[in-house]
Amino acid sequence: MTYRLGIDVGGTFTDLLLVDEKSGKTWSVKLPSTPQDQSIGVLAGLMRICKQAGIDPQAIDHVMHGTTVATNTVLTSSGARVGLVTTKGYRQVLQIARSFVPGGLGGWVIYNKSLPMAPLKLTIEADERIGARGDVVRELDEAALRTDLLKLKSGKIEALTVSLINAFANDAHERRIREIAGAVMPGVPVSLSSEVVPEMQEYERTVTTVANSYVRPVVQRYVKNLKDKLASKAGDVKLHILRSDGGLASAASAEEYPVNLLMSGPAGGVTGALWVALQAGFPNLLTVDVGGTSTDVALIMSGVPRLRRETTVGDVTVRASSVDVRSIGAGGGSIAHVPELTKALRVGPQSAGADPGPAAYGRGGTEPTVTDANVVLGYLPEMQRLGGDLELKRDLSTQAVGKIATALGKSLHDAALGIYDIANENMVGALRLVSVEQGHDPRDYALIAFGGAGPLHANALSILLGSWPSIIPPGPGVLCALGDATTALRDESARTHIRKFSETSPKDIAKSLEQLSATAAKALEREKVPLAEMKRSYQVDVRYHGQGLRLTIDVDIGALKKRGLKAISEPFDAEHKRLFTFALPLEHEFVALRAVVQGRGISVRKPAIARGDRNPKAATIGTQLVYMDRKKIKATVHDRAKLKAGNRIRGPAIVIEMDSTTVILPKHTGLVDRLGNILIYPDSHKKLA
Repeated sequence: MTYRLGIDVGGTFTDLLLVDEKSGKTWSVKLPSTPQDQSIGVLAGLMRICKQAGIDPQAIDHVMHGTTVATNTVLTSSGARVGLVTTKGYRQVLQIARSFVPGGLGGWVIYNKSLPMAPLKLTIEADERIGARGDVVRELDEAALRTDLLKLKSGKIEALTVSLINAFANDAHERRIREIAGAVMPGVPVSLSSEVVPEMQEYERTVTTVANSYVRPVVQRYVKNLKDKLASKAGDVKLHILRSDGGLASAASAEEYPVNLLMSGPAGGVTGALWVALQAGFPNLLTVDVGGTSTDVALIMSGVPRLRRETTVGDVTVRASSVDVRSIGAGGGSIAHVPELTKALRVGPQSAGADPGPAAYGRGGTEPTVTDANVVLGYLPEMQRLGGDLELKRDLSTQAVGKIATALGKSLHDAALGIYDIANENMVGALRLVSVEQGHDPRDYALIAFGGAGPLHANALSILLGSWPSIIPPGPGVLCALGDATTALRDESARTHIRKFSETSPKDIAKSLEQLSATAAKALEREKVPLAEMKRSYQVDVRYHGQGLRLTIDVDIGALKKRGLKAISEPFDAEHKRLFTFALPLEHEFVALRAVVQGRGISVRKPAIARGDRNPKAATIGTQLVYMDRKKIKATVHDRAKLKAGNRIRGPAIVIEMDSTTVILPKHTGLVDRLGNILIYPDSHKKLA
């Protein structure tokens, strides 16, 4: 038998999920992250989960890993010292950037823009020029370039970026510069814009390639370290890293193009949520992943996660495909505080993290967090142990939340409820960004909550949004690791293609898309993915001629060949109307073409659980005093492992399991479906009739 291991490393916990590829049986482990060296926590979890499953680590065939290494490198400004080569006359491309200032009308007062990842003093100009259609306007001055590269070498750069004007149309000069740089400064990794993002717009192409160089040495060290440690325990195991767009990259690809990993961690949660929800019959979803440090939300429509062509981390935006995930600093470890000036309660974005963590962990944390508020409210019961072995210190949570109560002049429980409510409102704000702001009514979507703290807030979030049911999957705390374990290898190829519809034909577009598909398939072929298992999809970026705004449209090659360019223009007009309420009577224009090739993920069917009646008394293990609706009431506490399909859990109730806790509020009921999901509805909902 062979096994597949999914690993998700978060800011607070490291989650692992082991899948028996033949039977579909799973085992899971949750343990504190080790920020000083994430691989320490990963190896500890590997040994623990193998012991739990009773297998030798060498029985594991594939390891799928969602990581925040690239993300944290950008957020903490701890990347490589990057040198940049631009075309003569474009040395300030990163400084000019785009004239966008966040923060509304007053943003210009408070906005402190971070410094470019490649400083001006480490930027040199290559005397060369490529035309917009790929013609060589001026040959590369190699002698002058060698002199300037020697100056960069003396600046002790750790990575080099080459981004020349119009290199997307002809990469000959970029490739030649890499050859010269290899001779001048051997061992320094070189990233070419024509390989990282071969598309027009020099700023976006340059900042994306610089970001790739910035995180590249850090990611290379991490991946190499992890591969070595895995090999010491699991032998010749295949390591793959989750990409921002929800697919998998080989370890080699992750090391070479780490800019594609910036949203690696959150993408795993969306993939896992989709896997669960489709089996449960809910193709339209709002996903809420509440961890210890942050909350990540996304929208899935008709079983397909929404993707975007840009990825934003902090105030750095790069052109790399990613699942449209919005992240906010609101998690179980988010710290509540009352500013002296306003006396208004705030929650986050500061977090207690994994070390020392919330006061309830008993590791030295003293600040009041969302987790501490849940402890005070009784939502984390007396018998609950986080991760199966972490006992919560209720007296320490009371002391921490007591600071907020004193500052606000409120009772202890009202202060805790205030922290809980504000955290919920912060999460709803993020959910509105992926739904209402993009023309989607949240009432048309179910809400699936996961992460260690997601099920604590799910019922309250559904009330605020009108999204029913609230779906709590089994093992919600390790769902990201499930997503990592069940996803597939993926790669894409794209290129700029500026053509008005009248200047091209369906045949030409189809031919170009199929050529890009063949290029993308090569990466999967190197990983021994059979041709028959490759799934191909196509996209085009389109705009109205004369506009700068472009939209990404999915393309059906069959429909394109049959219906012509209307198969693209009509969906574009419809999407433009949905987003902006109108379409324009202007000619359409292609901006870019893209092909995506994906292998086949593991086929795991979740086995049905035992059938029971409506009464969940066999799973009831006691009662817990909770604070809901501004009063103390008794809630029944259930052991999730003992629930059966058909059980109805009437609120107020709490359901505990190894990796998470579910809260069901008064006047709401949780239905247990055949797969063990808890579906929470208001008592008045037709599903409960």
